[in-house]
Amino acid sequence: MSRPAYLAPRTLTLLILPPLMWAGNAVVGRLMVGTLPPVAMNALRWLLVALLLMPLSMRIWRDMAAIRERWVYLAVIGVLGVGTYNAMQYLALQTSSPLNVTLIGSSVPVWMMLVGALAYGQRLHGRQFAGAVLSILGVLLVMAQGKWEVLRQVRLVPGDLLMLLASLAWAIYSWMLVRPPANMSGPARPDWDWAAFLQIQVLFGVIWAGASTAVEAIMANGAQPPMWPTTWSSWGAMAFIAVGPSILAYRCWGLGVQAVGPTMASFFGNLTSIFAAMWSALFLGQHPSWYHPIALLLITAGIAVSSHAPASVKSDVGRDGS
Repeated sequence: MSRPAYLAPRTLTLLILPPLMWAGNAVVGRLMVGTLPPVAMNALRWLLVALLLMPLSMRIWRDMAAIRERWVYLAVIGVLGVGTYNAMQYLALQTSSPLNVTLIGSSVPVWMMLVGALAYGQRLHGRQFAGAVLSILGVLLVMAQGKWEVLRQVRLVPGDLLMLLASLAWAIYSWMLVRPPANMSGPARPDWDWAAFLQIQVLFGVIWAGASTAVEAIMANGAQPPMWPTTWSSWGAMAFIAVGPSILAYRCWGLGVQAVGPTMASFFGNLTSIFAAMWSALFLGQHPSWYHPIALLLITAGIAVSSHAPASVKSDVGRDGS
């Protein structure tokens, strides 16, 4: 009997490295609280990514007509995937823990299923509904910090709510990737490789992120940290999140999804929470509470149940970075 594709050493590396990087991104975001404003941090992150991708994506400057024809679609996915999701994640980390943030983020496949049913007419079957209930219970357990009376009294950590909104934004972004307009499908799609397509999203996202940074500065009225890193350690942190979670994880995840498919890959994506617990214990001294493994079990069980829906309603939506 041949070994499953996902057990091949190369494929395992491709699928494990991204959640390891994404967990590191959450921990670094928490460590940077008080060092950089969160929205400015997101803008700087993607500005660095744009610069690093420049040598790999020079071809897009010779294809400006194709970009102009599709700029509305490209701008929206850039705003959602680059300018909104990551900024909201860093905002969430101001008041929530990396473990909470990654656990809530691990419910994204369920939100993708719900967005598909509401916005794209994908029929919701009984197993998918049951899976959604399980995963949402896991998210609520994290948000309630294991105390259901917290939910009854509506005393939630603001960061948890922000991460919930970020997860919804990512679900919409993911659906837009797999249900693009006609001019981004089939033969009509420009011949852009992964670096060029990511660079286009980043450039549109950076415009939105820059405008959001200006709004953040105006609202803070001077009562915020410097807009740029002022120490070598903070520059090192920015270099890590620009290279690791942004470029390396994006490319590895794309190759991993191609190798095993989005359904199997989604289970590896849930390792993000486990790695976040490990990094948090090592660097932040924050250890998991009793409800964290239960929440992870509920969320994972929900995705497992949902993934056994009939093949006709399964989506090819896959996560490609955070």
